[in-house]
Amino acid sequence: MNNKSKEEPGEFRESGESEEKFDLTHNSPGSSLDLFNPFPEPVELEITDSIDLHSFAPRDVKAVVEAYLEEAHKKGFRLVRIIHGKGVGVQREIVRKVLQNTDFVKTFKTADEFSGSWGATIVKFHD
Repeated sequence: MNNKSKEEPGEFRESGESEEKFDLTHNSPGSSLDLFNPFPEPVELEITDSIDLHSFAPRDVKAVVEAYLEEAHKKGFRLVRIIHGKGVGVQREIVRKVLQNTDFVKTFKTADEFSGSWGATIVKFHD
């Protein structure tokens, strides 16, 4: 392999060769913009009887579900729907683990076909 400064398509870099590294948490020196979290300030959402997790980053789903359940329970809802999507089931499993570990959750089940089917979970709280 030659010592070109840029790789040609199909070439591999040998170990020890220098490579540029990019800091993805900042867009310019001295900037505090985090490209993985462009909205560092909390966002307030209206608490209703349903939440759609599609708009949340997968890394935030557990915390979002925990906070949502707490607030929905405080507001007096007895039944809520959590829309996690159908996909391969990763989000659904995260949601259901949170539900299993939440004291005030009485039961939960897959939604019926008109409420999201296996892409949503219906949760019933203790009275």
